[in-house]
Amino acid sequence: MDHDYEQMKRDAEPYIKFEKDLANRIAYITFDRPAELNSTTMGMRQNFADMIHKCNVDDDVKVVVIRGEGNDFGSGGDLPEQREMLENPGTSLLHELSINDDTVKYPPGDSYRYLYTLTDHYAKARAGNRPLQECKKVTIVEAKGYCYGWHFYQAGDADLVVSSDDALFGHPAFRYVGWGPRLWWWAETMGLRKFSEMLFTGRPFTAAEMYDCGFINSVVPREQLEAETLKYAMACSKTRPTDTVVVQKTFLELYKQHKGEYFGSLLTGVVEGMLPMMTNDRDNYPDLTEGTFEKGLNNVVKDNDLNFPPEWRLSHSGRKKP
Repeated sequence: MDHDYEQMKRDAEPYIKFEKDLANRIAYITFDRPAELNSTTMGMRQNFADMIHKCNVDDDVKVVVIRGEGNDFGSGGDLPEQREMLENPGTSLLHELSINDDTVKYPPGDSYRYLYTLTDHYAKARAGNRPLQECKKVTIVEAKGYCYGWHFYQAGDADLVVSSDDALFGHPAFRYVGWGPRLWWWAETMGLRKFSEMLFTGRPFTAAEMYDCGFINSVVPREQLEAETLKYAMACSKTRPTDTVVVQKTFLELYKQHKGEYFGSLLTGVVEGMLPMMTNDRDNYPDLTEGTFEKGLNNVVKDNDLNFPPEWRLSHSGRKKP
């Protein structure tokens, strides 16, 4: 299949709303794909990176609030969109790297560079996975419902996180791949012990648990979430001048680099690039890739979810089952 990354971004435009409160210098970025649990396509992720880049420059923006329409902040990347890459490992991924040039030859599917070229790209802000790390304005994530995968990246990278009490945080890939691009920074923001628990068990954490480990700034009932987020956004917009905020953010960015934030992103890219080398422990070990394309990746993940205790399952519906 031929891809056009510019068309991909245009197709994604309806799924992210951008608004500015000029009086208070607050920008609102809202993922608006509730029927798909606000899962993000490649085009959405690249558009998000563009929006954050513009907010970084825009003198009418001092605070950026990132949130989701409907019941969830977001369930991560759009899995059906990844099917072609998984089913045909020789597929060119130039479109996800924002390259429209037939003279550029993508590395072959049997090379280490095939996957690593993409996973290394994920460490860059322009890929849309970690643009909040480079934003010099105050960033606030409003979390609710599912805060999984790619959306969990944004929660880890934001300056502040305000959450409803029904939110679940984690990454489904911990159970069927074993890692995600923000491993290093999740360990920093959650603490090593608690993140190790999430990583090894694959279980999602509740908002109360994430508050206890210092990942979240405030947890409130769902009906109070917007007001609580606005309280934080207004306070940040009314405090020191934007020049001072940029100095504060620069200080924090340097602190994060001392802690190895970008180093960790690059290292995870190396680790993720080794995925084709991973093999099962034994012949009868459950292989999550088996039947993936007959049943659909979403269904395979849901079936596997039932192997775990109800309170450790990823889906709200799965948690209600015995």
